[in-house]
Amino acid sequence: MESYSVLCPCACVAGPAQTPVSGLNFISSSVFLSLQLFGTIVWILVASTRVPLPLLQGWVMFVAVTAWFLSIVFLCIFLFGYANRIAVNWNQTDFLFHGATFVFYFGAFLLQAATTSLHHLPRKFNSTTQEKILADHEYNISIAASIFAFATAVCYGCSTALALRRWRL
Repeated sequence: MESYSVLCPCACVAGPAQTPVSGLNFISSSVFLSLQLFGTIVWILVASTRVPLPLLQGWVMFVAVTAWFLSIVFLCIFLFGYANRIAVNWNQTDFLFHGATFVFYFGAFLLQAATTSLHHLPRKFNSTTQEKILADHEYNISIAASIFAFATAVCYGCSTALALRRWRL
């Protein structure tokens, strides 16, 4: 049976063959905490507005909530020691998870930015009143959601690069 190093995605919990905390583990922990924080902010910002385009912003919410939840599950697997009981190459699993999540989050960022860019289009309720798709306050919230979705995608990209480095080294 081969021995491999088990690294937590946040690298704050050591597996049996891991060396003490290094600079790379600190960076990985910082990236993990950042993506959880930014992902939570995206979730809150999108949920705090009226959803003018449910198809676009529904996907953004799905990605934000699912990625946040799965990241917490992934962290708990390591915190409670289940990683030592399950015979899986966790470095490869970490890379695949963060790589797929990066792709989904980048797509969510593009959809959120597209929703934001359509703010000036009128929403016609009847022939006498016209209202913008996003009110000014919602437009500002949507801009913030787009920025934080991009920041979260960048954090998942960095986490993917770190996971690839752990997996291949």
